[in-house]
Amino acid sequence: GPRTMAAAGDLPMEDVNVGRDVEEELEEEKKMREDGEGKDPFKNKKVHKIVSKWMLPEHARRTYLERANCLPPPVFIISISLAELAVFIYYAVWKPQKQWITLDTGILESPFIYNPKKREEAWRFISYMLVHAGVQHILGNLIMQLALGIPLEMVHKGLRVGLVYLAGVIAGSLASSIFDPLKYLVGASGGVYALMGGYFMNVLVNFREMIPALGIFRLLVIIVIIALDMGFALYRRFFVPANGSPVSFAAHIAGGFAGMSIGYTVFSCFDKTLLKDPRFWISIAAYLACVLFAVLFNIFLSPAN
Repeated sequence: GPRTMAAAGDLPMEDVNVGRDVEEELEEEKKMREDGEGKDPFKNKKVHKIVSKWMLPEHARRTYLERANCLPPPVFIISISLAELAVFIYYAVWKPQKQWITLDTGILESPFIYNPKKREEAWRFISYMLVHAGVQHILGNLIMQLALGIPLEMVHKGLRVGLVYLAGVIAGSLASSIFDPLKYLVGASGGVYALMGGYFMNVLVNFREMIPALGIFRLLVIIVIIALDMGFALYRRFFVPANGSPVSFAAHIAGGFAGMSIGYTVFSCFDKTLLKDPRFWISIAAYLACVLFAVLFNIFLSPAN
């Protein structure tokens, strides 16, 4: 600009300075890139540090931080939460009077709900996760699955989280069809419990490495949440009158077990390929054996026949 022309005398000096600045900046940038901390918004190091502390044992943390990024973002857990919310709002608006507190006829006729009389419509064994029995039911599930699912998915990516979640959902409906064969079933609790089960087992197994003081606090938080939720489910199952909300209790437990087996394996082999891990195949085989049993039970033995 004109300033440079006016100060033509100091041009060489200024030029050298600018050159040095540029060089330093490049140096700095290279360093930052090595630290994975560049201006890239998807590489927010602080967030990833916190997430890795909560989600991973020590030895897996470094590999995670090296390639941590939010791409793809936690698509699975967010989209499934939105779907659940949308279905809930649809029924709440469609049958406004009682839907906000508890289940009512609107939901019972839904094509999504698990209905023991319509078990040949196999999709119901999965789609029941979209329907919830009231505000406190959906809020509880959404808060839990987002609080746990988003960090889990940042670390393990959507495919693995989705696998665990759906394993819990299917385990939930199949177990419910065996242990509570005449009961309707709604809610995503099976999936939520699978995520919790997998996470819980990992915290237990890597207890010493996952920030000890926090480790205890974390287990307590999970236990309190589970206790509250279980208490709530038990209460609804046994103390709400027969025409009250038919929410099965078995689904919670089965989802939790699916998480403890499949979820534990999936979440514990963070930097290994799942398909090469024998534990993964063992837990999948056990899971499929249970599924097969449940399907046969439903076809031949179920009291709901």
